[in-house]
Amino acid sequence: MTLHILTLTPNDGGRLYVTAGLWDATQHHGHGLEFLLYAPTADDEVHVETLTMIAYYHATGGDYALDHGHTVPIGQPWLPGSTCDHLLVSLPYPWGPKLETCPVPGGHVRLLWLLPITEAEKTFRHKHDLEALEQRFETAGISPTDPRRSSVVP
Repeated sequence: MTLHILTLTPNDGGRLYVTAGLWDATQHHGHGLEFLLYAPTADDEVHVETLTMIAYYHATGGDYALDHGHTVPIGQPWLPGSTCDHLLVSLPYPWGPKLETCPVPGGHVRLLWLLPITEAEKTFRHKHDLEALEQRFETAGISPTDPRRSSVVP
């Protein structure tokens, strides 16, 4: 597997980091995943390391294969000063459904967003469900790129 991490600068600021090549190594019958991380600023070393860790974790397969709604501990704060130390595998809501599915010959790539979350939010998601956590994010109006955002779960 050759894994690449693409970096893009959207018009609204911040930085997008996207895996490329993971789909090819992990696809089943032409269908596989790539992951996207949305960061407030460029910090290539940190974000490339995070996406590489996620790609390795997912490529291991079995119980480690990731999908929509899963959570993953990252072992440290997402960025300095952040209480977010987990990632939620989510739909790419900020960019709409056109970004989620990319047709390829014989199948498709599904692009999922890695949203940094707190341990309390991860626990809430597992105790309740994904929709309940996403509703709390929406009600609170979180900024997904704010590393110092407050948890939506006390």
